[in-house]
Amino acid sequence: MAQLLTAQKVHIRWMIRRDMVEVLQAERHSFEFPWTEDDFLQCLRQRNCIGMVAEHGDRVIGYMIYELHRNRLHVLNFAVTPTFRRTGIGAQMIQKLVGKLTSHRRAKITLAVRERNLQAQLFFRALDFKATRVLRSYYEDSGEDAFLMEFLGQSDEVEGQEGPFNNRIAQFEEN
Repeated sequence: MAQLLTAQKVHIRWMIRRDMVEVLQAERHSFEFPWTEDDFLQCLRQRNCIGMVAEHGDRVIGYMIYELHRNRLHVLNFAVTPTFRRTGIGAQMIQKLVGKLTSHRRAKITLAVRERNLQAQLFFRALDFKATRVLRSYYEDSGEDAFLMEFLGQSDEVEGQEGPFNNRIAQFEEN
C-alpha cells in the first residue's frame, strides 16, 4: 500500500448506537444524497454488515460501513468529517480494513465511487485501489454512474502463487 503521512492518530473501533448522532452529522456534511439513520440501522442489522468509527479524543471523526462476502470486503459507506480530511484519518481506516483481509481469508476490497467524486477517486487511487469497471446508472438517487474500485490483497498479485491464505500447519508437515 502506498505510504501516506499520518498527522492525526485515531482509535478505530466498532460502531455503537451512541455514535449515530456524530456519524449522521459527518454523513450530511459529506454527501449530496446522505444516508438516513434508518438506512444505517437497516444495513447494520444485516448479519454480514459491519460499522467502524475513527475516534479522536471523545469525538467520532470518521466512519465506514462494509459488508463481508466470501472472498472480499465491500465498502458501502465511508467518510471523514470535513475538518479532519487530508490528515491521514481515512488512510488509517483503510489500512485497518486491509489488515482484515488475511485474517478473514478474503482477497480484496471493493467499493463504488460516484463518477463525479474526483476527490474520492484520487484518495482511493493513492491507496492502491484500481478502477476496474463502470457501473452504469448505479445510484438510484441521481442515476449517476459509478466506478467499481478494487484493492487486491497480496495473494492476488501473482496467480497461483502460494500466499498467506494457505493452511499454516501444512508448512510444518513438509519438514
